[in-house]
Amino acid sequence: MTRTPRIFSISPGTPFLPHFVDALLSGTLIDNFASNGDIQTALADTLIYVPTRRAARALRTAFFEKSHTKSSFLPTICPLGDINEKSFLFVENNENTLLNTPPIGESERLLLLARLIRLWRENLPTHLRSMFGTEDVFIPATTADAIWLAQDLAHLMDEIETESVDWSRLKEIVPDMVAEWWQITLDFLTIVTQSWPQILKERQQCNPAEWRNQAFKMHADILYRTQPHKTIIAAGVASSIPTIANLLKVIACLPKGAVILPGLDLQMDEIQWNTLGAFNKEKTTFNPSDHIAAFSHPQYHLKKLLSLMKCQRIHVREIGQQSAIKIQRAALLSEALRPASTTDLWAQITRNDYENICADWSLIEAPNEREEALAISLALRNAIEDPKKTAALVTNDRNLARRVAAELQRFGIEANDSGEMPLAQTLPATLLRLLLENIFKPGDPVAFLSLLKHPLTTLEYNHNYLREMAENFELLVLRGNACRINLCECDQFFKTWMQTHFHKVSKNYMPDLQKIEEAKFLCHLLVKAVDPLVTLIKQERECSINEAAIATVEVFENFGRDADNSLAHLYQNEAGKALATFLRELVSDQSGLKFHLYEWPALFSALMATRSVSPSPGGHSRLFIWGTLESRLQTVNTVVIGSLNEGSWPIKTHNDAFLSRPMKMTLTLEPPEQRIGFSAHDFQWAMGMDQVIMSRATRVNHTPSVPSRWLQRLETVIGKQVWKQICTRGELFLHWAKMLDNTKSIIPAERPCPVPPLDMRPRHFSVTEIETLRHDPYAIYAKKILRLKPLKPLIHDPCSAERGTLYHAILAAFCTQIKNQNSTNMLEILLTIGRKEFDKLNLPPDTEIIWWLNFENLAPFLIQWEQSLGSRERYAEVIAQNTLIGETGVTLSGRADRLDILPDKTIEIIDFKTSTPPSSTQVINLFSPQLALETALLMQGAFVDFKGLTPSNLLYISLKGKGTIKPIAIINKKTKDQENAISLGKKAWKYLISLINYYQNPQQGYLSHAVPLKKSYEGDYDHLARLLEWSIGFDKADQS
Repeated sequence: MTRTPRIFSISPGTPFLPHFVDALLSGTLIDNFASNGDIQTALADTLIYVPTRRAARALRTAFFEKSHTKSSFLPTICPLGDINEKSFLFVENNENTLLNTPPIGESERLLLLARLIRLWRENLPTHLRSMFGTEDVFIPATTADAIWLAQDLAHLMDEIETESVDWSRLKEIVPDMVAEWWQITLDFLTIVTQSWPQILKERQQCNPAEWRNQAFKMHADILYRTQPHKTIIAAGVASSIPTIANLLKVIACLPKGAVILPGLDLQMDEIQWNTLGAFNKEKTTFNPSDHIAAFSHPQYHLKKLLSLMKCQRIHVREIGQQSAIKIQRAALLSEALRPASTTDLWAQITRNDYENICADWSLIEAPNEREEALAISLALRNAIEDPKKTAALVTNDRNLARRVAAELQRFGIEANDSGEMPLAQTLPATLLRLLLENIFKPGDPVAFLSLLKHPLTTLEYNHNYLREMAENFELLVLRGNACRINLCECDQFFKTWMQTHFHKVSKNYMPDLQKIEEAKFLCHLLVKAVDPLVTLIKQERECSINEAAIATVEVFENFGRDADNSLAHLYQNEAGKALATFLRELVSDQSGLKFHLYEWPALFSALMATRSVSPSPGGHSRLFIWGTLESRLQTVNTVVIGSLNEGSWPIKTHNDAFLSRPMKMTLTLEPPEQRIGFSAHDFQWAMGMDQVIMSRATRVNHTPSVPSRWLQRLETVIGKQVWKQICTRGELFLHWAKMLDNTKSIIPAERPCPVPPLDMRPRHFSVTEIETLRHDPYAIYAKKILRLKPLKPLIHDPCSAERGTLYHAILAAFCTQIKNQNSTNMLEILLTIGRKEFDKLNLPPDTEIIWWLNFENLAPFLIQWEQSLGSRERYAEVIAQNTLIGETGVTLSGRADRLDILPDKTIEIIDFKTSTPPSSTQVINLFSPQLALETALLMQGAFVDFKGLTPSNLLYISLKGKGTIKPIAIINKKTKDQENAISLGKKAWKYLISLINYYQNPQQGYLSHAVPLKKSYEGDYDHLARLLEWSIGFDKADQS
């Protein structure tokens, strides 16, 4: 007997689940739902299909809220989106045939396909390979590439099998322009048309999409044959997949069956409806419109579903009563979203009463994502001010969702983002990824410390204790170190560091022996923990997935095992469980795929890329953050539709890796624009809520954004006047956002000039510190009075300072070995000394190569310069003893790079510079007083071995390595009015006494950037001095 199908619809803005429950319990859906009046028995014998797990949870809540008793039976609720082999076992007369061919696992399928892809590349036919000419075939170049390509191939298989398309129809595609390349694609697709079915047959498995199709088909057949008298309902399912459409058709015609569609537009005129496509009665298929834009219409998939169910729209009944305003609003939305081919009818719009219709709509147009998130959080907080109201943010943009969740915490609101998170971004997975990065790509100290300080890293110790050891290791070894640490060899790294660098670090940071032992012990723990994977690497052979996975899991658990020898915190929550499932699949893999172990990190990332994690339940009871999928069937009082920009909502579509849009149409596959249609339906559903706040940022990632096409359509249909009112209402939230962080005008910090007591002021200076005292006294205050030392950078690339130290060490050693400047082996001696000093420094290989080449180029010029000096006595790195500065009680010390005694028994003071040396004017005017002060120290007898000798010349030697060495003479003997070395020394000493006396005044402070030598000057303590705050509009080069 043929029954009239029971098909209903609930319009946007009508609470779907509550109205569905009311209609079921009242008998509106099923006549005589509880024939004997026993609602509990009827519910217990009811089966309801919903689209998602979230909808299932919400429906259970709706039944509970409608119950008039403290306890109640609930119907069986089954999410069609999570169908598995156990989902239909309760159906009468189920033959369980699906259990004989279970679906293949996701990782297992990708690995088997990757093996076939690599085999195809290796055995590519000659006639196809010849098409590449002299080019090599680089697809796939690595095993990871094969995995990525396997994902595209698996997606194509799922798409074709979901739509029940015959693979043989591929031969119907005859592209004219790319015929030769299409032959390569066809040959590649033999992987899935020939090789893959044979593999599945041998393994007695099937593809997941095919398994689902068979499950839905089998269930529909059983229902059709048995015609059960239990209540079976499909609520909110709007999928137009052929097998699901067939199941819904059967359910709608059951004795006590019904289908409730979400948001079918019953007001849509026939011109629009017919534009979307028509049912082909001969082929019993749905023929879509020839216009590609029809696929992006919000009602397209519902039109296709009704056609496949052989039902006319006029036979669909509506559940729930809507207010006149909501009916008008739905009509307005229907008009704005009409198919592009009929938008010429917009010219007939009268725009009657649009102001009242749109009175509950607002639009936030923020200048950037941060302000958008803050405005949204304020709008949501305002929406739940009434304790009976609910609110939600619906967005595709997970970054915006996280921003809003963070902003809501300012108001004490915990709103969990219900959108799925990629498994790779979860806490346990980041630990795994950091492990692989440190093992296979060593040398990055940031990655190394990120691993040590990861919240899940314990190494069988208390996390706080391990964190303390890690921070000690960072300060002691890593900061300021140009060497690149290797996790697998960090014990040897520490040993080398102790031999070459410890004496340098101990000058600024003197750790106790216990800290040194802890650092050594930490290295031992790390090397021991990574040993399983290192052992496998050292075998230098191809390995299988399960071999690599077993070693990786062992290392992962070594790092995550806590002080109680427990791994519970590694695999807890949804993220831990998802990771455990993923790793279990890899450990049990039997695909036979072999690869070189250096490919493992990229391969592992490719395998994990398709995995996602559902968030743990929780959060605020009346405020929600949903993705578009999670928002389906949900209803709140106020909804914020976030990130309404092109590329975000709707998301950007991408072409298929193998089939173009026309090719897909030939095979009756849906083009990518169908996803836009689903997004448009989600938008249409959200716009039906009581209060609607639309939101977008005009700039995203510092780039101008384009408003969503639906915003543009609404603006066109509504008209500028009403649209301006909508925008004005949205500006209120932006105003609140600005006011939230608005404070009274802040007076910028004054230029610091601390005045410490005299007994705290420094009593000793070096020559270089005098220059700092002149230019930036505050730096002396911070260094010598506060005794603060700058924290060295973690990533420290060797710079001119290290290069200067290296060159000074080389030249000092070379100076002591010069016995005859005319010797023929001087260059050899210099290069030998240079090699020894380079080896001591233990530079990174890339830096060492460049610096050594520069030194080799410079060495001949150094020899040439030394030989040009003639006969003289050379003394390098001469130290000046502490010398009293007048009667100030303050002492001065220094060190001269070179003091040469000339034949006339005078002294030439030489200073080597790897950077640009000061000009003679700067030296003579004491802006750069180093050489002048060294001259003064010589005249004061500070250089003990040179007492009684007078200075005659001052030289800077530039060691940039860019050509011939040209000494820069400070004293110009050809100019009569030019100061000589002696007068310059006296002048410098006199100035020094006055400078020290200046700071002996108890009222005189240490001014920040008093006399900067140049505008580009940057001090170590500028941040402490709040330079950027007080120097706004102030020229640093101006003298105080």
